[in-house]
Amino acid sequence: MEFFIIAVLVFASVVGLTFIVERGLALRTQKVIPAQVEAALETCRTREDVPMLKRICEQHPSPLSRLLVLAEKHRSWPRADNIGALETSARHEVSKLERGLVILEIVVGVAPLLGLVGTIYGLIILFGGMSDSGMGDSKEVAKGIAIALNSTLLGLLTAIPSLIAWSYYNKKVERFAVEMAALCENFLRTQYHNEK
Repeated sequence: MEFFIIAVLVFASVVGLTFIVERGLALRTQKVIPAQVEAALETCRTREDVPMLKRICEQHPSPLSRLLVLAEKHRSWPRADNIGALETSARHEVSKLERGLVILEIVVGVAPLLGLVGTIYGLIILFGGMSDSGMGDSKEVAKGIAIALNSTLLGLLTAIPSLIAWSYYNKKVERFAVEMAALCENFLRTQYHNEK
């Protein structure tokens, strides 16, 4: 049982670390809102500037690029319809950015509980050893205490970094969503305004 608890905690730790690194790489600003696309968007003021923006979006694929290409593709639609299609696509892009965060949330919840199970198991070993041989067998007492403390420590060492990463990445995705919405809204406002 002791080996099983430690093995599950180590597995949870590896899974948590994997998703922390993977999301860290995926949620870099340059991957979500490339500076080149943002700069091209600022210079895109007229209908004639749109092909240049589209070309830069294709050169730098990202969630923002895909949203801008979609908005340009539906440019002939009424503004309200274009905004509706863009919002649907934006929700899809944000859900892709959130991918993996639920795994971190699960690790945050499960790791301390597994540590607690290990602690209880260690205490069972401790008191079971004491009932068999009294306080005379210090080896059994030490084994129970070691299992309890190791499990608790490993559970917390797994949960704490995962909790920090989960909170940080959630806020980062939220910030990206707001930024992309503002940039897309600005693009649509400029393009539909120029048409009038």
